[in-house]
Amino acid sequence: MLAFSRRQPLDPKPLDVGRLVDGMLDLVNRALGETVSLEVVGDPALWRVEADPNQLENAILNLAVNARDAMPEGGRLVIETRNARVEPGDAAEVAPGDYVMVAVTDTGTGMSRDTLGRVFEPFFTTKEVGRGTGLGLSQVYGFVRQSGGQVKIFSQEHVGTTVRIYLPRLYREGEAPEDEAVALAAAPSRQDETIMVVEDDDDVRAYTVEVLRELGYRVLEAHDGMTALRLLERRETTIDLLFTDVVMPGMSGSELVERARELKAELKVLYASGYTRNAIMQGGRLEPGVELIAKPFTYESLARKIRDVLEA
Repeated sequence: MLAFSRRQPLDPKPLDVGRLVDGMLDLVNRALGETVSLEVVGDPALWRVEADPNQLENAILNLAVNARDAMPEGGRLVIETRNARVEPGDAAEVAPGDYVMVAVTDTGTGMSRDTLGRVFEPFFTTKEVGRGTGLGLSQVYGFVRQSGGQVKIFSQEHVGTTVRIYLPRLYREGEAPEDEAVALAAAPSRQDETIMVVEDDDDVRAYTVEVLRELGYRVLEAHDGMTALRLLERRETTIDLLFTDVVMPGMSGSELVERARELKAELKVLYASGYTRNAIMQGGRLEPGVELIAKPFTYESLARKIRDVLEA
């Protein structure tokens, strides 16, 4: 309860998160057992953070154990560390700034939207009696928030779950964040380009459509794969880019792309996903070589990625 209320005593220190993760791999492997394979994806140029190393280890181990329990028949766990820059205008609940992100992804049972909305509540658990206290994720949440960071969860039933921990970057003495005034402006669009946005989350779709229209693109929108296909079948105007979520109910993004390219073989595609790129690529849900932007994305990162794909 102290952890959840952000009142537990912490001993924060300058920390190399990549080295911490490497040092606890034996412990994680033992906790996972023989039926779950572990993969680690690190960034050799990872920024440093200031956090309590023992509490961060506990948080990662908690997430690994939760992931194991969500894969009773075995599966795959990916722990990824990378630098993350969140800029003003981002749709996420993460404040603008530089962070080190730790992502823990499993191929387990996933969670419903109702469950997802309660996962941080103390004592809330979907496990049977005697299998869990319901305090694991609330402890993770409290520790990260007390450390000045944020936790985001992306999950889909029967697909898996990704939990992302964002910890603020620790700057060296005399070092400061980049001035927003010197940031490069987003590349301009062309007025004759049309993008179709396919996203089942209404808020994410509305934000994406608004950004693209502000950038000067013509935009079509669909809330699922079948609606997108109907638009593609009857639309006479050329679609320059299909921008689709990876995981959607009914028809996945990759299934949509396969059917869309039967109609328009040269259609350019950009995927969006709350899962990390490495988790998706290695999980077999997308083929190598696809273009992907990770959620949450910023105005500038989306603008640049769209241009990169259209001009490729």
